[in-house]
Amino acid sequence: MLDFRLYMLQRITALLMAPLVLGHLAIMIYAIQGGLSTAEILDRTHGSLLWFLFYGTFVVAVAVHGAIGLRTVVYEWFGLKGTLLTAFMVGVGSMLFVLGARAVWAVTYA
Repeated sequence: MLDFRLYMLQRITALLMAPLVLGHLAIMIYAIQGGLSTAEILDRTHGSLLWFLFYGTFVVAVAVHGAIGLRTVVYEWFGLKGTLLTAFMVGVGSMLFVLGARAVWAVTYA
């Protein structure tokens, strides 16, 4: 039952990430073609709840999606099971979340 829930959660995060990736790419293309400097981009994102929510949602989805995917790889390649496999997944997901959250905070509020 846990495997099915993780499978569904990974699929849901993939559905969530697809428009976020496209949005991110569109924003980057706009910024580059508009000739915006790094300082100008940071000026526009600083203090913005919208950008915080957009990239914060992206970070949560990536952390969950990536951790579940790596759980499957570690299980298949290394045979890790049970509590160790769960601990690995939680650790990777937590690390991805913390790193991403720090980046989002730095761009929007630091």
